[in-house]
Amino acid sequence: MSPQRRAEARVEDPGLAGTRVDTFVSETLGLFSRSQARARIVEVRVNGAPARLGRKLKAGDAVSVVYRDAPAPEASPENIPLSILFENDDVLVVDKPQGMVVHPGCGNLSGTLVNALLFHCEGIAARFGAGDARPGIVHRLDKETSGVIIVAKNVRAHEHLAAQFQARTVRKRYLAVVRGKLPAESGKVETRIARDPHDRKRFACAASGGRIALTHYRLLRSFGEHGLVLLSPRTGRTHQLRVHMRHLGAPILGDPVYGRKDPRFPDATLMLHARSLALLLPGEETPRLFTARTPQRFRDVLRALQSSSPRKGL
Repeated sequence: MSPQRRAEARVEDPGLAGTRVDTFVSETLGLFSRSQARARIVEVRVNGAPARLGRKLKAGDAVSVVYRDAPAPEASPENIPLSILFENDDVLVVDKPQGMVVHPGCGNLSGTLVNALLFHCEGIAARFGAGDARPGIVHRLDKETSGVIIVAKNVRAHEHLAAQFQARTVRKRYLAVVRGKLPAESGKVETRIARDPHDRKRFACAASGGRIALTHYRLLRSFGEHGLVLLSPRTGRTHQLRVHMRHLGAPILGDPVYGRKDPRFPDATLMLHARSLALLLPGEETPRLFTARTPQRFRDVLRALQSSSPRKGL
């Protein structure tokens, strides 16, 4: 049986009054499609009372949903080399390469970080139980995002780390090369992010619905129409940094979903790298900082920009 999860939200937009529960879960919360609702939802409560999927909501209603993860194929151990930054009995910190998927799913049944973990961390599947298709996974990075990711090697460590991500006490820093002019040298972006109503594979900033997302940014270097930016997300929404950079008018270079083709770098892949992660490990009293070296694709692009564009401010 797939693990169960809970999501809670309030109907804040009066324009959503009259929306069915299953439509609200699908289009506003963005958890899964409406057609999947009956199979995946375990329980719905509205204002604390059990409710049906077809119930129509009113402005101000508090909605709580317990649902199952989508069934995932059982992963097999694979001898995939890992760039390990740190390891002890509780955790494994990896510099994930670009192109590696974190866990198996549709279209990605092998070659994932989970496949590598099952080989590298003997017994990890048994410690998390046969029903867990993502043993040890605490947080995720997109397939094309490289950099620091931490994995729990036992349930106790998983709970310890997950609580910090939930409380937003984990400090995450990303490097990105963007194309476009930022509104200031530093600032923050705070929006709601929801599924794009025109393309369910994309996300977009929304005036209502969705979930609050907050990102701090700072321009490290400017190269004319390109820039190297330090991004510090305070929330962990899907595609958050990519959506926020597009929202600012400076999409990430090489982003095939939210960016645009750059004639200067037509072969660029997503220029987003999880540079560092700071958090408290189980049994320790002082947070640790883990850093992944700047990948070669960044060095190549920055070298090309440096050689042809003098540094200048915004």
